[in-house]
Amino acid sequence: MASLPISTVIEQTQVSPPAATVGDKLLPLTYFDFFWLRQPPIHNLFFYELAITQTQFIETIIPKLKHSLSITLQHFFPFSGNLIVFPNKKPEIHYYEGDSVAVTFAECNLDFNELVGNHPRDCEVFYHLTPILGEPDKSSDFTKIPVFCVQVTLYPNSGISIGMTNHHCLGDASTRFYFFKAWTSIARFGSNESFLANGTLPFYDRVVNPIIEESYLKYSKLESFKEEYQPAKLCGPTDKVRATFILPRTVLNRLKTLVSTQLPTLAHVHVSSFTVTCAYIWSCMAKTRDDGLQMFVFTIDCRARMNPAVPAAYFGNCVGWCMAMEQAKQLMGKEGFVTAAKSIGENLHNTLTDKDGIVKVVESFGNLFANGIPKTSIGVSGSPKLKFYDMDFGWGKPKKIETVSIDYKEAISINACRDKNEDFEIGVCLPSSEMKSFVQIFEDGLEKYI
Repeated sequence: MASLPISTVIEQTQVSPPAATVGDKLLPLTYFDFFWLRQPPIHNLFFYELAITQTQFIETIIPKLKHSLSITLQHFFPFSGNLIVFPNKKPEIHYYEGDSVAVTFAECNLDFNELVGNHPRDCEVFYHLTPILGEPDKSSDFTKIPVFCVQVTLYPNSGISIGMTNHHCLGDASTRFYFFKAWTSIARFGSNESFLANGTLPFYDRVVNPIIEESYLKYSKLESFKEEYQPAKLCGPTDKVRATFILPRTVLNRLKTLVSTQLPTLAHVHVSSFTVTCAYIWSCMAKTRDDGLQMFVFTIDCRARMNPAVPAAYFGNCVGWCMAMEQAKQLMGKEGFVTAAKSIGENLHNTLTDKDGIVKVVESFGNLFANGIPKTSIGVSGSPKLKFYDMDFGWGKPKKIETVSIDYKEAISINACRDKNEDFEIGVCLPSSEMKSFVQIFEDGLEKYI
């Protein structure tokens, strides 16, 4: 295991929207948000290659980031608010004048080039670069939970990382994308003029479905939330390592052709690059861990699928679930990859074509594990449709992006690659012994497609 890094805090501060630009506001949560009340937060790390000294960091980077973040919060006020969970009514995000985001600026002696590599790296070193949400305030009438924080870490003469943590109730990947896109634009141009002229303001209207909402609230058990809620945190020591795997467009096309050839009826269902990426990773995972029933689950953006549709800039969570389950042995053989693609593709098709399929999560919980509880459940974080590698503060594209929150559970991350958007980048976190097997299985399997 790697030795713990030496990290020094340079400044701890609170950043608010500019005075008198927002006013007191609240944003009710919807049934899309309720599921995430007790789930772990999202941690994202963006590494930027930048040869600067500590003096330059303090004199130029820190003021620029604080100023641009403040202006961004003016338009995305829930990021500086707090989640309020009541025992007997819908949760809300409240913003009151003066509320702020906790921001830490630090310096670290870790090797920047090591951190941005694709090879297996100890997971715990990334936890020191990832901010932790403040503790909840559990009063007699409600629980107040901070929803967002930032840590900017300097690696002298090498680069910086920007770590962002958000409570999942604040929003999904699309909401984070539009927030970060606004922040980088405002930082790059020094004001919000370009963002207001060319950017996308958040859409705060709420989606409403009283029947589904009642079911979700019942599942959320708000009356016991205050006593039971414990915010999740990542900490070491751990034997887990994280690695990044690339699936080039040429390989993705060959995988799609293979599935379409062997399963011609599925070709008319849903054989996308995302489908074959998930199927290939799932089949590799099954060979790494032959442990019986396995589940693969990912979210589907519902914004364009609502009736009526809501704008792409809808603020909050607006995703449904798609789940596929198979026995590991069915995914391990010669046809394992095709079996995985068939299972994922058919379940995705059924979900997308069922008018209620996207919003049936709670109603289906009772029957979900009728055939047994999966030994392994693999989730997916991120989406290759969201071009996070385009986020430029004025220093160029990120050198590397890491979704640290996949460490909480069995999960992977998927992004479009930095230099070739048509290639996919997959982040995987596994115990070190399993990672050795996974790397070999992944590489051996691709030999026939490269």
